[in-house]
Amino acid sequence: MDLALHFLLEDITNPTILVATITSKMESQITISTNRLLLQSITPRIIHYLYNTQSKEDILDYFGFEEADYEHYKVMHEKGMETHRISMFFFNIIEKSTNKPIGEIGFHTWNRSHRRAELFYKLRKDEFKQKGYMTEALEKVLAYGFTELELHRIEALVADWNTPSVKLLNRFNFTKEGTMREDYWWEGKFEDSDCYSLLVSEWEKST
Repeated sequence: MDLALHFLLEDITNPTILVATITSKMESQITISTNRLLLQSITPRIIHYLYNTQSKEDILDYFGFEEADYEHYKVMHEKGMETHRISMFFFNIIEKSTNKPIGEIGFHTWNRSHRRAELFYKLRKDEFKQKGYMTEALEKVLAYGFTELELHRIEALVADWNTPSVKLLNRFNFTKEGTMREDYWWEGKFEDSDCYSLLVSEWEKST
């Protein structure tokens, strides 16, 4: 893969951050603009390239990572993120007003054969929450998933106590299918997940 990574240093008030423009004959980085956000696509190839060629400091700046996030993706880089049919595709969320990376949103466990994927999203700091950012981003990401990735089904697994996530999914007409008992390990114990889903036909009716 003929992949070139060109870094541009862009001065902003606080702090100076590193902005990456990724170009490739095989794969270009996709940028989606909303009113207040830029969504920059991230794929396994881009993650591998960054961890293979860039410093830890540059990666932390580019993603807005905390140490735990950096180590999480480092493990994924080292142990693998995809198989012949399972992959991931997500977006780095950039706040336009500050040019800061503030979170991520997209799909993991993307099953190309069955055209389904699990949705995930995260804002890295409390200061970015309760501003409607995730609602703004999710509208574009659902559209991209159903039209460009040709997904038939998007699902989300959330804890029942995660009220902001439940409200977000309900806002976009996800259907609660049931509870997956003790399906993930969290802080020393197994927790339940409520499974929500949205089909392409349902999304089309609501757009």
